[in-house]
Amino acid sequence: MSITTLINPVAESSTVAVLGCGWLGMPLAKKLLAQGHRVLGSTTTAEQVPLLAAAGIEPQLLQLGSSFTLADEASLTHWLSQADTLVLNVPPRAAVAGGYPTLLRPVHRAVAAARLKAVLFVSTTGVYPDEPRIMRETDAISTRDAASDVLRTEGHFVPRYGQWQSSVVRLGGLFGPDRAPGRFLAGRRDLPQGDAPTNLLHLTDAVGVLSTIIGQQIWGHTLNVCALQHPLRRDFYPAAAAYLGLEPPTFQATGSGGKTVDSSRLRALFPYTFQHDDVLAALPYC
Repeated sequence: MSITTLINPVAESSTVAVLGCGWLGMPLAKKLLAQGHRVLGSTTTAEQVPLLAAAGIEPQLLQLGSSFTLADEASLTHWLSQADTLVLNVPPRAAVAGGYPTLLRPVHRAVAAARLKAVLFVSTTGVYPDEPRIMRETDAISTRDAASDVLRTEGHFVPRYGQWQSSVVRLGGLFGPDRAPGRFLAGRRDLPQGDAPTNLLHLTDAVGVLSTIIGQQIWGHTLNVCALQHPLRRDFYPAAAAYLGLEPPTFQATGSGGKTVDSSRLRALFPYTFQHDDVLAALPYC
């Protein structure tokens, strides 16, 4: 099958629900609005509701977890029934240890009941083992019985019987405005894995890739998303700290390397031009 047959014609304006309008979800929702989509957005805090509304996003207060009731699930189903596509942007850290599949189980039921057309699942390159080799999408398989919580959860939102279309995007370590990487390790001493490559992704490119997948209707894929360049930790983090005038971290003189996440499949599949493939040159954009 040729690449061109994998991509549907550009979608007309549709309704997109962004579950999780935080640091990544909010700029994505604004980008989708600018592209002509109707956007529904969820937040966990009442203070964010008027901010979403002011941006033109139709807000929904939603707090998953142990206190989530059947009435809440019915409300979620009604909310999703207004949408064509769901962007599921709930990070694993939102769940207690081992509880990520349980946290999102009501969302899975609501997606099925609402008869959504498509789900874009925002995942992480953290699903790959930290081994000194190149990691491609086939090095971590989404199944409902996988050992990893995240892989099991990915598997739940890739339907067995074609009830909806889906794609999974595994994002590299995110950085950008209000998340400057120079602060991540500043001042720390004798850190391990100095020879491990970085696998980073600027917010601008995360938003650009996600919005392109929705606009081009690119479904049926699992895709790694990260910058093309992978400077070593011992080179990148001291430079990032120094750029902010902070004390640079130091690393052990010797140490093992780590994984290099390969994003060539994404780059071959559709024509998105990354803005920040050089992550050192991207430091002024944080």
